[in-house]
Amino acid sequence: MGAVTVIIERADSNFSAYVREVDGITATGTSIDEIKTSIIEALDVFVASCKEFDCAIPEALEGGYKITFELDIQSLLTIYQGIFTKSGLEKITGINQKQLWHYAKGLSKPREAQRQKIENALHRLGSELVSISL
Repeated sequence: MGAVTVIIERADSNFSAYVREVDGITATGTSIDEIKTSIIEALDVFVASCKEFDCAIPEALEGGYKITFELDIQSLLTIYQGIFTKSGLEKITGINQKQLWHYAKGLSKPREAQRQKIENALHRLGSELVSISL
C-alpha cells in the first residue's frame, strides 16, 4: 500500500490542495471537508483514468494508498479558528497569543521549533481526547 501527502494551503478566498508525490492532482475548496472530499475524488479519477487509458499508475497510488493531510500553520489557525481560541492555544503550546495572531494572519511564519510546539501540543490534546470515555 502506498502513501500520499496532501498539502493544504490558504489561498486568497479559499483553500487549495495538491498531492506532493503525484504532479497535477489539485483541488480547491472553502472548507477542510470540501478540500478532503475534492482531493479524494481527484485521486480516484486519476487512478481510474490511468486504468482506462492503460497508463502507468504512480507507485504511491498502486494497490491502494493512505492519505496524510498536511496544513501550514496559517491554514490550521484559519480552519479551526472557531474551535481553538488564541488563549486556548497559548495554554497548550506556550506561544503567546500575539504571535499566534501573526501566524494566523500570515504576517509571519513560525520557525521550525514553533511549528513543532504547535503540532506536538495538538497531538497531545488529541491523545488525551481519544482516551476519554463518556
